[in-house]
Amino acid sequence: MIDKPVILIMIEHEEHHLDKIRDACPGCELRIAPKNDRPEHIDPEVLSNVDVFIGNHPPSNFNDFKNLRWVQIASAGYAHITHLPLVQRGIRVTNALGVFDSPIAEWNIMTMLMWERRMVEQLENQRNCVWDRAARFQSSLFGRTIGFVGYGGIARETARLAKAMNLNVHAITRDGGIKSRDLVYRVENTGDSEGKCVDRLFKMADMTEFLRDLDYLIITVPHTPQTEGMIREQQLRALKPSAVLINSARAPIVNEEALIRCLEERWIRGVSVDVHYAYPLHSTHPLWQMPNVVLTPHVAGSDSNSHYLDRIYDIFSQNLHRYLSNEPFLNLLTEAQLLGK
Repeated sequence: MIDKPVILIMIEHEEHHLDKIRDACPGCELRIAPKNDRPEHIDPEVLSNVDVFIGNHPPSNFNDFKNLRWVQIASAGYAHITHLPLVQRGIRVTNALGVFDSPIAEWNIMTMLMWERRMVEQLENQRNCVWDRAARFQSSLFGRTIGFVGYGGIARETARLAKAMNLNVHAITRDGGIKSRDLVYRVENTGDSEGKCVDRLFKMADMTEFLRDLDYLIITVPHTPQTEGMIREQQLRALKPSAVLINSARAPIVNEEALIRCLEERWIRGVSVDVHYAYPLHSTHPLWQMPNVVLTPHVAGSDSNSHYLDRIYDIFSQNLHRYLSNEPFLNLLTEAQLLGK
C-alpha cells in the first residue's frame, strides 16, 4: 500500500465530490486551487510535496512539483500536456475517456434522426407556415445501416442505442478486431463491452467495401498522425449519394478541402459536424452557409453537461483506490501518447 498522498485539486467540485475522494483515501490531504482554463502559476510551496494532481491544465510552473507521481486530467484529449516532462520523470497520466460517451452518442443519434426526418427542412416550413406532409418527411431509421470508423467508447454507446432502434451496425478497425476495454472507464449500463452490437466488422484494408453500403458514416477514432486526413476524396466518393457523414471526433480526420468539394458537388447527401478546423469557426467559412450541413459548436460532449463532474470524480476515486493498492489504472495513457506520437 502507498502512504496517504497529498492531492491537489484544480477543477470544480462540490462537497460530495470531496467526500468521495475521502472515502477512497481516508486521511489523505486535499489541497484546493481555483479551477483554471489555462496553465497558471501556483505558489511553489503548494506544489512541492504534492503526489497527485487532478485538473485539466497543470500549473505553468510544473517543474515545482517535486514529488508528483500521477496526473488525472479532466478531458479525454491530452495534446495540451504532451510538452511536459511526464515520461522523463516517470509520472503516470490518466484521462477522462468514457465521460463523454453517453452525451456524444445521444448527439449522434439526434443528428441521424434530423437527417432521416428532414428536420431542418421541416423547421423551415414551420417558420414559413408551409403545411407539407410529403413522404420524404415520413422516413424511418429502422433498418438503416450505420458504420463506425473505430470502435471505442463513443461508438459502442452509439451502437447500443442504435441496436435498440433496429439499425444495422458495421465497424472498421485497424486489424478488423474489437479490443477489450477492461481498463477503460465506462458509465454503468452503457456501451458494448463485448462488441455484441456489431453485425459486420471490417479491417482498414477493406475501407471501400465498408463504406459502400452505409447510410450513415460516423467518425469516432481519435485524432493522431495516423488518422489525420484518413477520410479524403477517395473515401467520400465511395459512399452512396444518399449517405450522411457524422463527425463528433476531430475535424482534421476528414480532409477539409475534400469535404468542402464533396458538399459543393453533392457527392453525398450531407454532413453533421460538432468539431471544426478552427475555433471559433470563422464567419466566412463555407460550412456555415451550406444547406447540406448540420453544424454545432463542439457541444456534443460539453463539460457543462450535468453529469460531467460526477463522472470525473468517479474516475478519479476509482483510480485513487487503484493508486493506493498498486493496481492498474483506468484510462492510463501510454508513453507514446504522452510523447505526442
